[in-house]
Amino acid sequence: MMIIDSHIHCGIQNVDQPYETIRGLLAGAGIDGACLYAPVEDIYDRYDYHFRDNALWAACRQRANRYLLNLQREEREIHAYYFVWNDFRKDELAKGYRGVKWHRHDYEPEYNYDDPRCEAFLQEIYRRRLPIVLEESYGNTLTLIKRIDGRTPVIIPHLGGLNGGFHALFHSGVWNEENVYADTALATRREMAAFLERYGSDRLIFGSDFPFGAPYSELRKVRDLNLAEDEYAKVVGGNILKLIAPQTPR
Repeated sequence: MMIIDSHIHCGIQNVDQPYETIRGLLAGAGIDGACLYAPVEDIYDRYDYHFRDNALWAACRQRANRYLLNLQREEREIHAYYFVWNDFRKDELAKGYRGVKWHRHDYEPEYNYDDPRCEAFLQEIYRRRLPIVLEESYGNTLTLIKRIDGRTPVIIPHLGGLNGGFHALFHSGVWNEENVYADTALATRREMAAFLERYGSDRLIFGSDFPFGAPYSELRKVRDLNLAEDEYAKVVGGNILKLIAPQTPR
């Protein structure tokens, strides 16, 4: 059984979250690999709602994403995601990233959804069938899922905890869509159990959200659900491995 932590932040520029630390935590928890995202602090100034991009931030983003891509090339079970921002560099998606991280909170600067480059970027995601880890405001989450319209997988982290809350999303019906998944990072056992009862084990994905969650303790929460062995195997590794398997562009 392969265990993959699908939600880990890793970076060495504006935060101190090197892979060397993460590798030890994974080994100590009996986890075989991880999906890595750059820290938000390396992508844009999250504390300035009126942030305007510049060459220094663009270079920082490139270094942050490239750091993860290099780790993927060196480590068999490391899977790098591309953290997108408003330059929407669709050419980057050809470099071998396993997915896309799409992230902002209500107090942070906004994505330029009306920019034609945004649509071109989305079209390239669809063509490559890359999963999008979508952490956005409640309204933008619903709007973007509708815009994607089933053309690529979407993973809502934290079982929706930072996308408006688990119960708001649960009752909105977003998980009725077969392309929409959830990860377990920082979610409660009760939320996981409610999701599993309604939707089964095929679209729930284990993640820790390191450094905000510890891989060992977040995995233990999934173990405590006492799932059947085949269901547990899907949640802790099988589901994410299917989504990030390299696709032939259409």
